Amino acid sequence: MPTKTVYRGSIDYIQILDEKGRIDRKFEKKLGLTKKQLLVMYGALVKTRMFDDKALKLQRQGRLLTYAPSSGEEAITVGSAYALKKDDWVVPAYREQGMYIVMGVPLKYLLTYFMGLEEGNNLPKEFNITPTAIPVSTHLPHAVGIGMALNYNGGKKVVITYTGDGGTSEGDFYEALNFAGVYRAPVIFVVRNNQWAISVPRKRQTAAETIAQKGLAAGIRCVQVDGNDALGVYYVTRDAVERAREGGGPTLIEAITYRMGVHTTADDPTRYRSEKDVELWKKKDPIERLRKYLEARKILNKRIEANIANEAEVEIDNAIKEAEAAKTNYTNMFKYVYKNMPNELEEQMEYLNGFVER
Repeated sequence: MPTKTVYRGSIDYIQILDEKGRIDRKFEKKLGLTKKQLLVMYGALVKTRMFDDKALKLQRQGRLLTYAPSSGEEAITVGSAYALKKDDWVVPAYREQGMYIVMGVPLKYLLTYFMGLEEGNNLPKEFNITPTAIPVSTHLPHAVGIGMALNYNGGKKVVITYTGDGGTSEGDFYEALNFAGVYRAPVIFVVRNNQWAISVPRKRQTAAETIAQKGLAAGIRCVQVDGNDALGVYYVTRDAVERAREGGGPTLIEAITYRMGVHTTADDPTRYRSEKDVELWKKKDPIERLRKYLEARKILNKRIEANIANEAEVEIDNAIKEAEAAKTNYTNMFKYVYKNMPNELEEQMEYLNGFVER
């Protein structure tokens, strides 16, 4: 019986800065970033790493609850968020520290959230950022819903949402892709492929050759990028954002990186992975890579670098003081999610009020 090929797809891989900070010259002009913008991006990477380090220390001191660090993965959230406008929508998971920093969210909110105060999830109205989503990938359909609403109301805003490689094995992920593809929602799905779904290696939780290709069946544009290359992540995200603004529909971005530390502070990665792999990925560090590039272009020097670190340290320390001085009302755990509180939540709040009063 004669056969014919009815579909043939491919996935592009983008890297602009290599591990030694050398740039692919054909992309340099296309980036269109000024020296000031490059320094801002570098500063965001440094601040994210410093925030992570401080947060881990606070958690070990009992001053912070369970924390999910992003060390080694900063280029993904910083590079992608840098391609957004202030009024675009962000639907985060729980490892997007760099995004909050780029979008200008005061760090006290991040710290307050990880200290267990629900006020940390109630960001000022100027930020179109939804509450932190701990359940894996359940927030992705929400992102598509926002995107569909944006289409319905007109305008040029887009939505960006994040999940990990393990999140792409969840049903919510595929449902979100399907709806986004059908309704051409202006959504950018960023998958942080850090090689581990907690303790399960990527090869054991999906048989797909690439995670990016999972969007092909949904009719979505897909691309793979070096997730330790901040400029590369910015470039592919900017392209996806511009495309979405003009009605081109969604994009799935797979960012290849490695989880350098623990999944969360409740995890012990030494029980399931080799230290040799960690040492290998240290050579691909996203901050070191961009630093070498900026130094080669005479944009960054030791004085500027010291100023960046000092300013970040002051900001982080002040945020810690604000967060630790914050007060909470336990009933706030029922608020900030719905415009009008559902009856079942009202009943639960009343029950808790009665319990506390007793």
